[in-house]
Amino acid sequence: MSDATILPADLGFFSTLVHCGSLTAAARELGLTTAAVSKRLAQIEARLGTLLITRTTRRMGLTPEGEVYLEHARRILADLKAMEQQLTDLQGEPHGLLRVNATLGFGRRHIGPLISAFVQRYPKVDVQLQLTVDPPPLADNVYDLCFRFGQPPDSRGIARFIARNQRVLVASPAYIQRAGAPQTPRELLRHACIVLRQGDDAYGQWRFTPVREMRGGTAEDASRTESLKIRGHLTTNDGTAAVQWALDGHGILLRAAWDVAPYLQSGELVQLLQDHRSPEADIYAVYPEAHRVSVRVRALVEFVCERMP
Repeated sequence: MSDATILPADLGFFSTLVHCGSLTAAARELGLTTAAVSKRLAQIEARLGTLLITRTTRRMGLTPEGEVYLEHARRILADLKAMEQQLTDLQGEPHGLLRVNATLGFGRRHIGPLISAFVQRYPKVDVQLQLTVDPPPLADNVYDLCFRFGQPPDSRGIARFIARNQRVLVASPAYIQRAGAPQTPRELLRHACIVLRQGDDAYGQWRFTPVREMRGGTAEDASRTESLKIRGHLTTNDGTAAVQWALDGHGILLRAAWDVAPYLQSGELVQLLQDHRSPEADIYAVYPEAHRVSVRVRALVEFVCERMP
């Protein structure tokens, strides 16, 4: 590499470019033209005296030098963010930018409305909410706070429990009248099922554990957990579409209780196999270690915890 000054703005630009995956996507994210993004990348490479990204008409990839640059860029940006956060926290009241990620259905139904109420209480906080099908890797440092289902595997971050989340089997009364209600999990194999793929769950893999009635409560008999490979005639990665198909009587759906609770209360959906439970996918707020002392992150996490059912 040549002896060149590395600018913090270049680090942020390069990190965004790699995250977006293409010059065109980065241009949309940064509010620039594709030509301007390409020119800026070329200027950075010229100053460094090395190629950071290989470009073809369809894809781009990091060179070994680009991987080193990206690794250091993310670390430096995280350090700058942590310094800024600590200075901000000395002032007490939450303010500044908060980048939040959540899954599509849960984000629309819960996180979006809660953020609306949150910024009314803390008007100095600017929130960018991104809804995605799959949660992004925490190591990418793209978001300050992510709401995820299930215990996060990334030990480099902090996971704060938000609420219980039990999946339940449901179907419409019309479907039950037409096809009957399954009495055991294995009977699901001969029913029309609606398969939903979200996160890292095994596609179409449904697991059930019988619940034994005990004095003072119930207990799951984990030794009898049954795993079934469900081949649904309708599949989707969108929870809203899956719930609507169940309401329309197309089949049986395994869905988070928070998403179908209103329809169970109204009678539009009926819960099935109530003597069995599927694995829980509890809701967690996940954020990088650098944000442990962030006032705005802590404020939103506490706000959501207080208001989640």
